[in-house]
Amino acid sequence: MSVRIFGHYVSLPLLLLMLAEAAINVGAVYLAGTVRFLDIHFQVQSYTGESLWLFPRALLYALVMLATMTAFGLYGSELHQKDREYQVRFLASFPAVAVVLAFVYYAVPESTLARGIMALGLLFSFLFTASARALFFRIVGHDALKRRVLVIGSGSRAAEVEALLTRLGSNAGFNLVGFVQCGDGEPYPDKSKLLGDCKALRALVEQHRVDEIVVGVRDRRNGHLSMSELLECKLEGISIVDLPTFFERESGHVQLKSLNPSWMIYSMGFGRSGFQQILKRVFDVWVSGAMLIATLPVMLFATLAIWLETGRPILYRQKRVGECGEVFEILKFRSMRADAEKDGVARWAKENDDRVTRVGKLLRLTRIDELPQLFNVLRGDMSFVGPRPERPPFVNELSRKVPFYASRHSVKPGITGWAQIRYPYGASVDDAVYKLQFDLYYVKNHSLFLDLVILFQTAQVVLFGQGAR
Repeated sequence: MSVRIFGHYVSLPLLLLMLAEAAINVGAVYLAGTVRFLDIHFQVQSYTGESLWLFPRALLYALVMLATMTAFGLYGSELHQKDREYQVRFLASFPAVAVVLAFVYYAVPESTLARGIMALGLLFSFLFTASARALFFRIVGHDALKRRVLVIGSGSRAAEVEALLTRLGSNAGFNLVGFVQCGDGEPYPDKSKLLGDCKALRALVEQHRVDEIVVGVRDRRNGHLSMSELLECKLEGISIVDLPTFFERESGHVQLKSLNPSWMIYSMGFGRSGFQQILKRVFDVWVSGAMLIATLPVMLFATLAIWLETGRPILYRQKRVGECGEVFEILKFRSMRADAEKDGVARWAKENDDRVTRVGKLLRLTRIDELPQLFNVLRGDMSFVGPRPERPPFVNELSRKVPFYASRHSVKPGITGWAQIRYPYGASVDDAVYKLQFDLYYVKNHSLFLDLVILFQTAQVVLFGQGAR
């Protein structure tokens, strides 16, 4: 089950979990104040001695808690309560919250909670959040809460739905009832999933208590697909979606195999309003400027480390393709030998690439090598969030081999992006094809809301070293 917020599909159960935990964290602060003073207090004393309302501080505490847990990947559908990695992240997130709150209270003393209230609040948040998540995982995994999906079509395109269900496993928000053959060639080999012919569509929907119909046939104009029966199902409250929309919602990417120009033209998204572009530019300048100030000591340390190991140059300048195909020069800390491409031939980065220096390996693992790109953002060559810019030789090759590849250049490239947090480092044409599906999702649905989602989840990639080479 998903809801669409500013064009981006968000898991409804995870959204409800976030709202429930926000309420839990606000309540934990009030409970902590009550236990600390053995009385119900709605006000606290500031460091200057004046009485201030507790609620704004409780709300700030809850927001920091949610932001930190998001950065630790605790609202990702891929983690499960029984996974050791999930348990480690959950336990580690609470000390991290205490550290973040200490920085916030130092920067804004007026927002400070008393140490006793904060300590008890963290304890209560831990106990109640752990209990809420135990209940959440038990309820969400129940099949009764998943949509029952019927696929019209039994060819290779429709069979992709079953492959998606296998890939998602218990995290899938739907159950596949079966397929209905509709004149689209040979049926799928698994005859047990073939329920009948699309001429009996309405009867099959009632018999199998279908919640949603996915139209997976390519040719809908040959008379096999009964629009009147589809309309009747629609009027009876059955959700009907086409295959590209279904994959976009369930997987967070636009499936190239089922993509066609007419879907891109008529579907919602791919908008570029003037107000949206101004808002994004303000966001880029604000976030990049703040990060530039915050990471300046780290950048100075990286400069010194590179110079001590391999000398100059410190920065690596490379031509990349940006918005509307414009070529610009990207800035990065040099992480490879100075003669990494002495023959002038562009090469994909490989796993355990012997051209990477010892300092460079650390810079890549922590993503510090990307920090000079903040200057590219301030200069307007890049956005903070967007598809990663590629080198002109790779773009020329991929544009010839991959359909719709040029569509990713309709927005500014970014330091981080939807593909970077959803798929590991790409180092081949096949990787580029798969990452393009996530880039197209971003191009279609990009908004300030999605940029914030990506920004918080990028912290998870940096913290746990995902996808670095």
